[in-house]
Amino acid sequence: MCFSAVASFTGGAVISGVGIAAQRERIRPEQRLFASIPLIFALQQFAEGVLWLTLRSGGHIAIQNTATYVFLTVALAAWPTLVPLSVLLMEKVKARRIFLAFLVAAGGIVSVLNAYSLLNYPVTVQIQGSHIQYNNSFPTSWGLIPILYGISVILPLWVSSVKHVWLLGLAIAVSLMVTVIFYTQYVTSVWCFFAALMSVIIIWILRTSRNSARIESS
Repeated sequence: MCFSAVASFTGGAVISGVGIAAQRERIRPEQRLFASIPLIFALQQFAEGVLWLTLRSGGHIAIQNTATYVFLTVALAAWPTLVPLSVLLMEKVKARRIFLAFLVAAGGIVSVLNAYSLLNYPVTVQIQGSHIQYNNSFPTSWGLIPILYGISVILPLWVSSVKHVWLLGLAIAVSLMVTVIFYTQYVTSVWCFFAALMSVIIIWILRTSRNSARIESS
């Protein structure tokens, strides 16, 4: 599979459309953050599109650095907290809310440690083959962080009692396995691209939730 500036910008544009459509749905306040996920993914894809252009041209270092840190801040520091929080806000089953609150706390720890690492350790980015590779010097002693990251962004989607949210979790989990197996050196970039595409499921989830609520109230 080949990735490029065109793929990133096209993906960003499509997902932006999905995100805007999701925001225009008749959603409840507690669904707003969940509905915003495609827009945040779109920001990532646009940032990586800029990276493709600046890395290819070999100039515009300031723009390149900004795009790098926008992408990585969202990927490493935002998602571990935003995903479980967005699911928690929609959850109505008390036992699941309690469990999700623990996942938000775990994700918060991951977010803080990754944000600290981004601020204090060097990050480099390069094009290798048809992929963007992100390299960092984060502390190797924090070996559990990648595991906690995966738990924080996937498990909440399986725990949710909201109809069909588990399907999004399954799609993202499968995309992670595919990425780890076939794109081991490029997990950050490739998995985010796949997950961004999977986020189109969100608008279907919101519409299904709205229709179910309408049927129950009739």
